[in-house]
Parts: sequence; structure tokens; C-alpha cells
Amino acid sequence: MLLQKAPCPHPYHPPPSSSPTTFRFKSSNIVPFLLHNHNNNQPHLSTSFHNHKPTTTTATEKLSKSSSTSNSCISSSGSSSSSGSFSLIRTKMVAMMAVDPYVLWTFFASLLGFVALSVLRRRNYGNGMAKDRSKVQKNNNNTNKSLVSEQCVKSSDEGEFRPVNGSGTDVIIVGAGVAGAALAHTLAKEGRRVHVIERDLTEPDRIVGELLQPGGYLKLIELGLEDCVEEIDAQRVLGYALFKDGKSTRLTYPLEQFHSDVAGRSFHNGRFIQRMREKASKLTNVQLEQGTVTSLLEENGTIKGVQYKTKDGQELKAYAPLTIVCDGCFSNLRRTLCKPQVEVPSCFVGLILENCELPFANHGHVILGDPSPILFYQISSTEVRCLVDVPGQKLPPIANGEMANYLKTVVAPQVPPELHDAFISAVDKGNIRTMPNRSMPANPQPTPGALLMGDAFNMRHPLTGGGMTVALSDIVVLRDLLKPLRNLHDPASLCKYLESFYTLRKPVASTINTLAGALYKVFSASPDEARKEMRQACFDYLSLGGTCSTGPVALLSGLNPHPLSLVLHFFGVAVYGVGRLLLPFPSPKRIWIGARLILSASGIIFPIIKAEGVRQMFFPATIPAYHRAPPVE
Repeated sequence: MLLQKAPCPHPYHPPPSSSPTTFRFKSSNIVPFLLHNHNNNQPHLSTSFHNHKPTTTTATEKLSKSSSTSNSCISSSGSSSSSGSFSLIRTKMVAMMAVDPYVLWTFFASLLGFVALSVLRRRNYGNGMAKDRSKVQKNNNNTNKSLVSEQCVKSSDEGEFRPVNGSGTDVIIVGAGVAGAALAHTLAKEGRRVHVIERDLTEPDRIVGELLQPGGYLKLIELGLEDCVEEIDAQRVLGYALFKDGKSTRLTYPLEQFHSDVAGRSFHNGRFIQRMREKASKLTNVQLEQGTVTSLLEENGTIKGVQYKTKDGQELKAYAPLTIVCDGCFSNLRRTLCKPQVEVPSCFVGLILENCELPFANHGHVILGDPSPILFYQISSTEVRCLVDVPGQKLPPIANGEMANYLKTVVAPQVPPELHDAFISAVDKGNIRTMPNRSMPANPQPTPGALLMGDAFNMRHPLTGGGMTVALSDIVVLRDLLKPLRNLHDPASLCKYLESFYTLRKPVASTINTLAGALYKVFSASPDEARKEMRQACFDYLSLGGTCSTGPVALLSGLNPHPLSLVLHFFGVAVYGVGRLLLPFPSPKRIWIGARLILSASGIIFPIIKAEGVRQMFFPATIPAYHRAPPVE
């Protein structure tokens, strides 16, 4: 028979429900349970127990009292067998609840023990895994070391170290001149590990590389090397002064839009280079070493490093994923990386004038002499550099006095009066130096693992003093190209990517190169009437002032590296020369000279442009390499 639930004021009486329900009681109360009817499978709540008075413990007595209270609130009926079953169940439940505190505390103690055991096991497992990882890593390191020693590093007797997997050197730089030292500092600041090998680390003593144009000084600032022109008694250069047939004109750099510190700088080349070497060597990831590189190490068409001889004569090899050759105009390594077409149109004869003042302070002086230009510019507070251009490669001998005689009889009469006595005094001292003026267009031969830079890669006549400006501009381009690359260990992809370097450098390099070659030919004397007119037209055009002077000077200084502007000004000079010939009245002879003047101008500039590359110079964006993205790492 089903037991019916009756209303009860007992606080633990469950609310009516049509579904099985569980209730939470204190340990001193009776736990309700479900009784299922097998006929209709409906659960019914039953809490009917016979009165029973156990005598075990006080807790049992309390439990019995609670049981009787429940029985008084419930109306029940049933057979004796049912009552016996419920009595048995009640007795078991009472016994369970009597030991409930011990079960409860045992449960909590077990739980705490389980948690503690889990924590200890996890800690021991972690320590064991760390030890295992340490052992594996140690084994791997030992394996790697053995592989390096067996496969990549030969014995120290052979003097060879070859880094693997990003260890060791990132870049080898051959040469620590202006380009090499500046490049080493720049790449090291970007986080590259640089090994510089220079033939002679003593202060160089050269007669060129002493004038830095304002455009080059801006690049120096961009590279963080502007302090290298400090503390070497460098002189500010604000423009040029031209002299021809007793007349002069002054050309000033258009620096109005720049900071007051921006200007050209002239100095002793050796002091400038030493300052850059010193700054580069202070970086911890730069290794500056004296040695002579004898060859590039090549494997399967890829440059892997260099072989060099140290100062004490030991033959060594050095390896890196990228080797940059910056060993200057006399490079013996360039033939591996380019197709050099070196020309030597003239030579410079160098002197140092002391205790004299230039007619125009803080200006470079260019005398349009016969047979070729003469240069004067201050390199310290007490010294003026004089460079006499002598056409061709054959010079009068210095030892027998022919050179001194040439300078006194041919050159001295063309020197401005303010400098004449100091010039003669310098010749008499006998400290005469010579230097061939080389010209070589950039003609790269892309080679995986190697790159050419500086005068080893590209040269122009030093008349305009643009060599250092081009070199520093190239370093900025290369720095920006390498910046997104985390490693350089894929030589094929790197070589393809760096082909864009040859295109991106063109606007600055081709403008300065073309201007230097063209100006030298225009400024040099010639018996041809058309060339004489071109020379005079150039002097008069620059003397007009305004755009006619600031435009060419902006090109010369590297402040406006636009090839199209150069071509327009150059032919502007030619057209101006023709106009001078045809006014006030043209004659057949003048018309003929004017036509030849245009042809002569074309014959001067077009071969230079062709050597530089018409497409690269004027339409670089049409070259695929111009838009090449960094390789995916």
C-alpha cells in the first residue's frame, strides 16, 4: 500500500513534488529516501518508521526521538512484512548516522591526503621532466658540438672557424675605410655580428676623400655618425667659388630649409676614418681585425667567407652568411663580383698650403685652368688642400724635379693671387703626392653570399667630391633592406632580394656619377671651338644666380638627387651657349659652332647615362627588383 504524505510542521518536511527529490539534512536527522512503486513506476516519498528505542548511544536516542516526531506527523498503514522491512532499513540508517562524524572526518582527511599526494607527485614529475630535458639538451649540445667540430670547423692548425645555425658572425666586411667602417657601425647597431678585416689599421694618409657634401652629411646624421666630424678640426663648407680668366663667381648651397648645422665638411681623411673605426669598434658585436684578405671562399657558386693573412703572417679563414667587399678603389676582389670597366682619365697632384686664407671663406675653390681644373679647399684651421688635375695617366717625375717645374711654370700663374705665394712655398717643400683618378660605373654580377660597396663597386671622378656621399647613401639603402631580415642564412633568396639594392641606389648614385663625369669634361680645356663655348657657357650660366646656380649646386651637393633635373640643367647650359652665339646676329659660322656645341653636349652626357643605365636611372620603378619583397623566413 502506498504511504500518503500528510502536512507536517516539521522543519525538515520536504515540499510536495511529482519527481524524485533529494534533501539535505543534518547528521542528527533522518534521511528521507525514495520508495518506488513497481506497479506504476512512480516514486513516492516514505519516512514511516516504527517506534524504536535503541540503547546504543546518546546520539541514537536523539535519532529515535526525531524518528518518533516524524511518525506522529505521518499517517501510514501497511502489512507487518512492510513494517519489518522499514524497521530493518531504519536500524541500518541509524547505525550509519551514529558513526557519521568519524566518516566525515575520515573523508576530509582522505581528501587532504589525496590533494597533498597529487601536489607532491606533480612536483616530482616536473622535476623529473626538467632533468630529462636537461639531459636531452645536454646530449643535443654535445651532438651539435661534435657535428660542428666534425663537419664545420677544421683544426685550429688550419686557422678556420665556420659558424653554424646562426652562431658566430653574421657579416664579414672587407675593408675599414669610409664605407667599411660606417657599414660596420650601422649593421652592428641593427644587431648584426660583424667581423671587419682591414689591411692597415693605422691612420690613412690620402689626398682624396676629404670633402663631404651636405647630402653626405645628412646621411651621416641618419646613420648616427655625425659626431665623427667633431674633434678632428673639420671645416664647414657652404658652397663653391669658380674662377675663370680672372673672373669669379660664388655658388652657395641651398641650405635654407635645413638645420643650421647642416653644411659640407672638409677634413683630413685619415682622422675622419679613425673616428669611425673607433666608434664602430666600441660596439660589442664588432670585431675589428688587421689582416689582408687574399681571396673569397666559394662553394657551388656561393661565397661562404674569406681567406686572409693576419698581421703576423698567419693564414686564416672566416665564414659568414654575407660577405661585403669594401676594399677601395684598388680592390683585388671586385672581379669575382662584378665586371669592372675602370677608366683613369687623369691624376691628382696634391699639396698642402699652410698659413693662408682662401678668397672665399668656407667655400671650395675651383679654377677652370688649362689644361684642367685646380681645386683648393680648407682641411683644417691652418691647412688648405690643393689638388692639381693632370690629364692622362703619365705624370712628370717627382724625383728629378720635373713635377715641381711643371707646377711652378704651368699651374702657379693660374692660381689666385691670394694663394700664389703659399702655393710656391708648398712646391718648394717637396711634399708632393699623386693619386690616379678612377672612374668605374656600377656593373654588378649578383653572387649569393657576397656584395660590393664603396669605391670597390662604383667610382666617379673626384672633382665634385661626391664619393663619400654615394657610399653613405648606399649604406642607408642596404641597412633598410636588411632590417626586416632576422637571419641571412639563405644565400640564394638573399641574393635575389638584394638585387633591389642596385636599383634603389640609382637616383643618388647616378646623379652624382653623371654630374662628376660631365663637369670634368666641360671644365677641362680643349682646342675645339664648340667645347670652348660650352665651358664659357657653363661659367656664365652658373653666374646668372637664381635657379641657374642653386639647381646645379643642389645636384652637386647631393641635396637634390634627381637625374631628370640634371639632364635639364645640362642641356640648359648648352642652349644658353647656343643663344650666346646667335645673339645679336647669327652668322653661318656661329650657327655651325652652336650645332656642334649641342652635339658635343650630347656626346658628353649620353655615354655616361648609358653606362649608368637609362632604365635604372630614369625609370627605376619599372624594374621588377625595385618592388621585391623580403624573403619569407
